[in-house]
Amino acid sequence: MDPIAQHAQARPDHPALIEDERRWSWRQLDDRRNRLASALAARGLVAGEHVVLYAHNTLEVLLASAAARALGLIPVPMNHRLTEDEVAYILENSDAAAVFAGDAFVPMLERVRGRAPGLRHVVLLGVERRPWAEHIEDLLAKGSPAPVDAPAGFGGSMIYTAGTTGKPKGAFRRASDPAALMPRLVALNCVAPDDVHLVAGPLYHSAPGGFALYATTLGQTVVVMRRFEAEAALATIERHRCTTTFMAPTLLKRLVDLPPAVRARYDVSSMRSIVMAAAPCPMRVKEEILAWFGPVLYEFYGSTELGVNTVLAPGDMLRKPSSCGRAAPGVELAVLDDAGQPLPAGQPGELHVRRGPGMFEGYYKNDAATRETARGEWLSVGDVAWIDEDGFVFICDRKRDMIISGGVNIYPAEIEDALHRHPAVEDAAVFGVPDPEWGERVHAAVQLRAGAEVAPADLIAFCRRHLADYKTPREVSFHADFPRDSAGKLVKRLLREPHWAGRQTRV
Repeated sequence: MDPIAQHAQARPDHPALIEDERRWSWRQLDDRRNRLASALAARGLVAGEHVVLYAHNTLEVLLASAAARALGLIPVPMNHRLTEDEVAYILENSDAAAVFAGDAFVPMLERVRGRAPGLRHVVLLGVERRPWAEHIEDLLAKGSPAPVDAPAGFGGSMIYTAGTTGKPKGAFRRASDPAALMPRLVALNCVAPDDVHLVAGPLYHSAPGGFALYATTLGQTVVVMRRFEAEAALATIERHRCTTTFMAPTLLKRLVDLPPAVRARYDVSSMRSIVMAAAPCPMRVKEEILAWFGPVLYEFYGSTELGVNTVLAPGDMLRKPSSCGRAAPGVELAVLDDAGQPLPAGQPGELHVRRGPGMFEGYYKNDAATRETARGEWLSVGDVAWIDEDGFVFICDRKRDMIISGGVNIYPAEIEDALHRHPAVEDAAVFGVPDPEWGERVHAAVQLRAGAEVAPADLIAFCRRHLADYKTPREVSFHADFPRDSAGKLVKRLLREPHWAGRQTRV
């Protein structure tokens, strides 16, 4: 029996999904899931085909995903911030047979649907209706409540990477046995059946979507925020007594930046596990979250391709600053040099993970990119790290972002972390610029907080107090805003490139 059907039988009236004032019990979710799946099957969709989810966080998005999985279809979440050409590219490249769309994205689909020759069905999830699309309520009315059994061997998900170095790549991951992932969820303290899980980030990202799926599999109540707002998140935690959540560092930073009087209005004592990943998090933010919520902050290192690879528990958060934890249960890590040889403790190299359950099988229709990630049974997404004598992993940077100055490797993430500690700094990006003597010198691009002022020399002096001299920025530039990709991640190369324009090499 599948998990949703199990929970519907065991706790039919217990809440499964909540969004604002809407609440579906397990019985209601099971009934709707079966009806939608049978209606999709009646329209000719078969196991193994790809269906795009293109909508803001709603109960209907989770329903569409559940129905797709019941049929053995492959859900493909679509980033909300993509351009018209990017949307058309993913619809075509993914061979999408169907797309589920929220109201905000109907105009975009109207423009691009003709550019995806394999697209047979468009299902609208909101109030909008179009003659070229069906509506989810009509499909639910026509579907049967009887379970639909997917053929064995199908299922999984495909999430497109942000594509900062080229076209987005579809990372395909085969559905894995939940039992294989259970030790990692135990290590993150988010497995109790009576948990109430808060979805704070967009479901098109792998971590918010993945944790929502895990929570549903475990029988937890899932509370969905349509869009994240810091004070609204606190109110939601208090109202529903949420116990677990995943939040990227950006969201945690918005929480700790709330005025103390706003924080004090809400009771967040129910929260026992806040899981964090996706980007480096300033220690200031970690320290404030631990002081406010208590010992509930967990961090992991992972990726869309490789899943959860390390876990850092609350007790180690301050003891091992800047670490992302030790290898998660069932995960084997190695730091390898350019020749593929293991490096000793304390020496940085490219971090690799041995193939295992829940990891991706490859990039869809891109064998060349898939081959670049593999060294036999070892996989890498290009992160540089070192591992200390206790087994704790420290991510230095992306391999391509490393600075080489006077033959010495310098990793920008460490310098960026130091800059984030300055009270005037909102964001920072560190990279190498050409230097006639050293090859490269360290440059810091800085975005200041609203109303803040600081001189470049003061920021350089601040860094020198926290870093070795060779790591300290030699110059600082100020920027009103930073360029970001469709996933909201900084595109550092757009800041770096003007400094290297016209040069034949990038030493």
